[in-house]
Amino acid sequence: MTDLVAVWDVALSDGVHKIEFEHGTTSGKRVVYVDGKEEIRKEWMFKLVGKETFCVGAAKTKATINIDAVSGFAYEYTLEINGKSLKKYMENRSKTTNTWVLHLDGEDFRVVLEKDTMDVWCNGQKMETAGEFVDDGTETHFSVGDHDCYIKAVSSGKRKEGIIHTLIVDNREIPEILE
Repeated sequence: MTDLVAVWDVALSDGVHKIEFEHGTTSGKRVVYVDGKEEIRKEWMFKLVGKETFCVGAAKTKATINIDAVSGFAYEYTLEINGKSLKKYMENRSKTTNTWVLHLDGEDFRVVLEKDTMDVWCNGQKMETAGEFVDDGTETHFSVGDHDCYIKAVSSGKRKEGIIHTLIVDNREIPEILE
Protein backbone atom coordinates (compact mmCIF):
# COMPACT_ATOMS: atom_id res chain seq x y z
CA MET A 1 0.00 0.00 0.00
CA THR A 2 2.47 2.62 -1.15
CA ASP A 3 -0.12 4.98 -2.64
CA LEU A 4 -2.45 5.05 0.40
CA VAL A 5 -4.06 8.51 0.41
CA ALA A 6 -7.15 8.15 2.64
CA VAL A 7 -8.53 6.01 5.49
CA TRP A 8 -12.02 6.27 6.99
CA ASP A 9 -13.78 4.40 9.83
CA VAL A 10 -17.50 3.99 9.18
CA ALA A 11 -19.85 2.83 11.96
CA LEU A 12 -22.74 0.76 10.58
CA SER A 13 -25.19 -1.49 12.41
CA ASP A 14 -23.07 -4.58 11.76
CA GLY A 15 -19.85 -2.99 13.04
CA VAL A 16 -17.21 -0.35 12.38
CA HIS A 17 -15.70 -0.77 8.92
CA LYS A 18 -12.31 0.54 7.79
CA ILE A 19 -12.18 1.93 4.23
CA GLU A 20 -8.77 2.55 2.67
CA PHE A 21 -8.06 4.17 -0.69
CA GLU A 22 -4.92 4.03 -2.81
CA HIS A 23 -4.50 6.55 -5.62
CA GLY A 24 -1.41 6.39 -7.81
CA THR A 25 -1.33 9.82 -9.40
CA THR A 26 1.53 8.84 -11.73
CA SER A 27 0.25 5.35 -12.65
CA GLY A 28 -3.48 6.18 -12.55
CA LYS A 29 -4.04 3.27 -10.15
CA ARG A 30 -7.11 3.21 -7.87
CA VAL A 31 -7.59 0.56 -5.18
CA VAL A 32 -10.38 0.43 -2.55
CA TYR A 33 -10.08 -1.83 0.52
CA VAL A 34 -12.94 -2.53 2.94
CA ASP A 35 -11.79 -4.13 6.21
CA GLY A 36 -8.49 -5.04 4.56
CA LYS A 37 -10.17 -6.85 1.62
CA GLU A 38 -9.63 -5.49 -1.88
CA GLU A 39 -13.00 -4.40 -3.37
CA ILE A 40 -11.91 -2.43 -6.45
CA ARG A 41 -8.65 -2.33 -8.38
CA LYS A 42 -8.17 -0.24 -11.51
CA GLU A 43 -4.80 0.22 -13.20
CA TRP A 44 -3.73 2.83 -15.76
CA MET A 45 -6.69 5.21 -15.43
CA PHE A 46 -5.84 8.28 -17.48
CA LYS A 47 -8.54 10.37 -15.83
CA LEU A 48 -7.19 11.08 -12.32
CA VAL A 49 -10.43 12.61 -10.97
CA GLY A 50 -13.83 10.93 -10.68
CA LYS A 51 -15.49 8.49 -8.29
CA GLU A 52 -15.43 4.88 -7.15
CA THR A 53 -18.63 3.28 -5.81
CA PHE A 54 -18.78 0.06 -3.77
CA CYS A 55 -20.74 -1.63 -0.93
CA VAL A 56 -19.89 -1.83 2.78
CA GLY A 57 -21.15 -4.18 5.48
CA ALA A 58 -23.84 -6.83 5.81
CA ALA A 59 -26.59 -4.51 4.56
CA LYS A 60 -24.54 -3.69 1.42
CA THR A 61 -24.57 0.04 2.20
CA LYS A 62 -23.59 2.16 -0.83
CA ALA A 63 -20.32 4.06 -0.47
CA THR A 64 -18.65 6.43 -2.95
CA ILE A 65 -15.16 7.92 -2.88
CA ASN A 66 -15.00 11.23 -4.76
CA ILE A 67 -11.65 12.26 -6.21
CA ASP A 68 -11.34 15.98 -6.95
CA ALA A 69 -8.39 18.06 -8.11
CA VAL A 70 -7.64 20.85 -5.65
CA SER A 71 -4.70 22.59 -7.32
CA GLY A 72 -1.95 21.43 -9.65
CA PHE A 73 -1.29 17.82 -8.71
CA ALA A 74 -3.05 17.92 -5.34
CA TYR A 75 -6.23 15.90 -4.83
CA GLU A 76 -9.04 15.83 -2.30
CA TYR A 77 -10.78 12.56 -1.34
CA THR A 78 -14.24 12.56 0.20
CA LEU A 79 -16.36 9.59 1.25
CA GLU A 80 -20.14 9.50 0.84
CA ILE A 81 -22.38 6.90 2.49
CA ASN A 82 -25.83 6.42 0.94
CA GLY A 83 -25.36 9.66 -1.02
CA LYS A 84 -24.53 11.80 2.05
CA SER A 85 -21.16 13.09 3.20
CA LEU A 86 -19.70 10.88 5.94
CA LYS A 87 -20.24 13.69 8.50
CA LYS A 88 -23.94 14.16 7.53
CA TYR A 89 -24.49 10.38 7.44
CA MET A 90 -23.05 9.95 10.96
CA GLU A 91 -25.08 12.90 12.31
CA ASN A 92 -28.26 11.39 10.86
CA ARG A 93 -27.29 7.93 12.11
CA SER A 94 -26.98 9.18 15.69
CA LYS A 95 -30.66 10.17 15.45
CA THR A 96 -31.81 6.82 13.98
CA THR A 97 -29.73 4.38 16.06
CA ASN A 98 -28.62 3.72 19.63
CA THR A 99 -25.31 1.97 20.34
CA TRP A 100 -24.05 0.25 23.47
CA VAL A 101 -20.75 -1.50 24.14
CA LEU A 102 -20.62 -4.08 26.90
CA HIS A 103 -18.15 -6.61 28.29
CA LEU A 104 -19.57 -10.07 29.06
CA ASP A 105 -17.71 -13.29 29.87
CA GLY A 106 -14.37 -11.76 28.84
CA GLU A 107 -15.68 -10.59 25.45
CA ASP A 108 -16.67 -7.17 24.05
CA PHE A 109 -20.09 -6.79 22.44
CA ARG A 110 -21.41 -3.88 20.36
CA VAL A 111 -25.23 -3.72 20.41
CA VAL A 112 -27.01 -1.43 17.93
CA LEU A 113 -30.73 -0.63 17.81
CA GLU A 114 -32.11 0.67 14.51
CA LYS A 115 -34.98 2.81 15.79
CA ASP A 116 -36.90 2.91 12.49
CA THR A 117 -37.13 -0.90 12.14
CA MET A 118 -36.46 -1.89 15.79
CA ASP A 119 -33.84 -4.32 14.44
CA VAL A 120 -31.15 -5.22 16.99
CA TRP A 121 -27.60 -6.05 15.88
CA CYS A 122 -24.86 -7.56 18.05
CA ASN A 123 -21.27 -7.81 16.77
CA GLY A 124 -22.40 -7.82 13.16
CA GLN A 125 -25.28 -10.27 13.54
CA LYS A 126 -28.95 -9.30 13.31
CA MET A 127 -30.49 -10.69 16.50
CA GLU A 128 -33.63 -12.77 16.90
CA THR A 129 -35.90 -10.59 19.06
CA ALA A 130 -39.28 -10.77 20.78
CA GLY A 131 -41.29 -7.58 21.42
CA GLU A 132 -43.49 -7.15 24.45
CA PHE A 133 -45.81 -4.36 25.61
CA VAL A 134 -45.35 -3.36 29.25
CA ASP A 135 -47.07 -0.76 31.47
CA ASP A 136 -44.78 2.16 30.60
CA GLY A 137 -43.72 1.27 27.03
CA THR A 138 -42.22 -1.69 25.16
CA GLU A 139 -39.43 -4.18 25.68
CA THR A 140 -37.50 -5.89 22.89
CA HIS A 141 -35.97 -9.10 24.28
CA PHE A 142 -32.93 -10.99 22.94
CA SER A 143 -30.01 -13.05 24.28
CA VAL A 144 -26.27 -12.60 24.15
CA GLY A 145 -24.72 -15.93 25.10
CA ASP A 146 -26.37 -17.00 28.37
CA HIS A 147 -27.36 -13.43 29.21
CA ASP A 148 -30.92 -12.11 29.05
CA CYS A 149 -31.08 -8.70 27.41
CA TYR A 150 -33.82 -6.26 26.50
CA ILE A 151 -34.14 -2.76 25.18
CA LYS A 152 -36.78 -0.77 27.01
CA ALA A 153 -38.54 1.98 25.04
CA VAL A 154 -40.27 4.61 27.19
CA SER A 155 -41.73 8.00 26.24
CA SER A 156 -39.66 10.87 27.60
CA GLY A 157 -42.83 12.93 27.99
CA LYS A 158 -41.08 15.67 25.99
CA ARG A 159 -41.85 16.00 22.31
CA LYS A 160 -38.32 17.06 21.32
CA GLU A 161 -36.68 14.09 23.07
CA GLY A 162 -39.18 11.49 21.89
CA ILE A 163 -38.66 7.90 23.03
CA ILE A 164 -35.84 6.92 25.36
CA HIS A 165 -34.22 3.53 24.68
CA THR A 166 -32.35 1.76 27.47
CA LEU A 167 -30.39 -1.50 27.24
CA ILE A 168 -30.79 -3.83 30.23
CA VAL A 169 -28.50 -6.87 30.56
CA ASP A 170 -28.99 -9.25 33.50
CA ASN A 171 -31.19 -6.58 35.16
CA ARG A 172 -28.37 -3.99 34.85
CA GLU A 173 -28.62 -0.79 32.79
CA ILE A 174 -25.83 -0.34 30.20
CA PRO A 175 -24.79 3.25 29.32
CA GLU A 176 -25.16 4.26 25.68
CA ILE A 177 -22.11 5.36 23.66
CA LEU A 178 -22.21 8.10 21.03
CA GLU A 179 -20.56 7.17 17.74
